[in-house]
Amino acid sequence: MVAVWCFRLSVIYLVVGMTMGMYMGMTQDFLLAPVHAHVNLLGFVVLALAGLIFAVLPDLSRTRLATAFFWLYNLGSPPALIALAFVLQGHDAFAGPVLGVTETMVWAGGALFALNLLLNLRTVENAAGRFIAGAALSRGR
Repeated sequence: MVAVWCFRLSVIYLVVGMTMGMYMGMTQDFLLAPVHAHVNLLGFVVLALAGLIFAVLPDLSRTRLATAFFWLYNLGSPPALIALAFVLQGHDAFAGPVLGVTETMVWAGGALFALNLLLNLRTVENAAGRFIAGAALSRGR
């Protein structure tokens, strides 16, 4: 289920990031370009890759580390992106501390994702082999 939610959230970030890019291009105001880049990379790319990894290696998605990654990452990302936008607009006094806390949440989520793979990947190597073999067989190879 973590894989499905990663995919769902990633496409929301994709649309938001593309919309931001279009708006910046139309108005020629690129002040929020770092937010646009973070929405696309941290939102769309990272979550889509995490979803793909969890779909291909479902045992990894069933760990407590996967659940902790998902919630830390996704509770931290939206307020971090909003706080970054405020910081870029010069509102450091209140947005700076919020950005510090929320970007730490995102980092911790990413670290838990990495830890999950490093600790549990050996136990699911056979699952990946079965997935690849099953995909090849379904194509008649």
